[in-house]
Amino acid sequence: MTDTSSNTHPTTIYKVADAADFEAAEADGIYAGAPVDIADGFIHFSTAAQLPETLRRHFSGRSGLVLAAIDTEKLGSGLIWEPSRGGDLFPHLYGNLPLSAILWQEPIEVDEAGNCNLPARLG
Repeated sequence: MTDTSSNTHPTTIYKVADAADFEAAEADGIYAGAPVDIADGFIHFSTAAQLPETLRRHFSGRSGLVLAAIDTEKLGSGLIWEPSRGGDLFPHLYGNLPLSAILWQEPIEVDEAGNCNLPARLG
């Protein structure tokens, strides 16, 4: 069963995206997602604990990325926690990401091995 209760989950989640896509979204104030998000019908996020594996699996060797910290309390009922990699619950947003939910964002780069120097404020 999918766990949608917010009190058992972190209040900050993370989105890795192409910086150019985020810049383009600023005019509208919403981010509709990357092509994979649009194809899947929801925007993929990670918790801080899930982030290193997400970077390794999906963003190795990529530059021009942004890491955005998202306030889950501003996402409403469209945020659903669903089983994914290894049965771990991942946050998925069914709908557009309002840019007003972004707490902060910083540019990142991921090397070929999937390593990334994450911002210190990630905690």
